[in-house]
Amino acid sequence: MSRLKITVLNAGLGMALVLGLSACNRDANADASANGPGASAQASEPAGPIYARVVSVEPVREAASAPRQECHDEVVTRRAPVKDEHQIAGTAIGAVAGGLLGNQIGGGKGRTLATVAGAVGGGYAGHEIQERRQETNTVSSTVRKCTTVQGGGGDKIVAYDVRYEYKGVTRSIRMDHDPGDRVEVQEGVSVVSDAR
Repeated sequence: MSRLKITVLNAGLGMALVLGLSACNRDANADASANGPGASAQASEPAGPIYARVVSVEPVREAASAPRQECHDEVVTRRAPVKDEHQIAGTAIGAVAGGLLGNQIGGGKGRTLATVAGAVGGGYAGHEIQERRQETNTVSSTVRKCTTVQGGGGDKIVAYDVRYEYKGVTRSIRMDHDPGDRVEVQEGVSVVSDAR
């Protein structure tokens, strides 16, 4: 036999069993009420929990908060603007200092040659020193940065409005969970717990 036939057969047997038990319960209730007033009082109080049929369940939603701005201060360090792009001041100061040092060496034409060489070397050294200082010269400032933050990504379910029917009367209650298709009741009016 195919699985489909077996599944249909099992479903049919299950339905027949449920209908048969339902008919037995009706017959037993009819017999109990026929046996007198004392018997009907005993038959109306079931031994186990009492359930009511849930008619509808509506989620209660809380709207997400509106977008808001969050700001913070951030320290930003950047290279300081260069005032002397060609390092003229460093070159000039280095040339003067090198020329003075070269002038201290030797005498006659050697002194002149040492002065010129000192000026050239000092000018080059002064240029390089000023260029390195300009590269490492930084300025720090505080910048305020703001971003827009969404309020939580949509609505949030905070409760459930449940309508249930018990003995032909429909009532409503707010619950913190979805009870499913039935709820347990006491005295027909108050929901006790989830009855899934």
